[in-house]
Amino acid sequence: MRLFVSVDLPDRLPAEGLDFVDPGQTHVTLKFLGDVADDREDELIDALETAVADSGVEPFDAELGGLGVFPSLDYISVVWLGVGDGSAELAQLHEAIETAFVEEHGFDPEDHDFTPHVTLARMNHAGGKELVQDLVRDRHPEVGTMRVAEVRLTESTLTCEGPEYETVHAVDL
Repeated sequence: MRLFVSVDLPDRLPAEGLDFVDPGQTHVTLKFLGDVADDREDELIDALETAVADSGVEPFDAELGGLGVFPSLDYISVVWLGVGDGSAELAQLHEAIETAFVEEHGFDPEDHDFTPHVTLARMNHAGGKELVQDLVRDRHPEVGTMRVAEVRLTESTLTCEGPEYETVHAVDL
């Protein structure tokens, strides 16, 4: 079972001018867990419920806007939409989840700083690199605001058509 913890975006975003590859798959990843044995599901659900409660985060609004890339503008592998207001709450959730899953359940710690974002596209080759660089430098789209009221443990199944996501368990804030 391949899992991650996320906050899901609504199916459709008021994003005039942007073409999302699959709006139903958009989310903010709070912690990537990777391949996990099926028999750990109950343990991880309990850990997530505890971490969310310990975070002290109540339902909040997150503002989506601005473009960025990973790992850098020189070598682009992911193009993403950022989070403005609400990023502090997402970081607080991330920290509580990171602590619980790393210290208490043996998952690897993140090897980079947490940047709340929604992946818009992946760059498979550098053919459009200059266009993406210009867009990231020059465009700062304001996409809209979403209400964050739950965190999900999500299973990701890789298929020929791309990943398919299924909620394993949702925890209310």
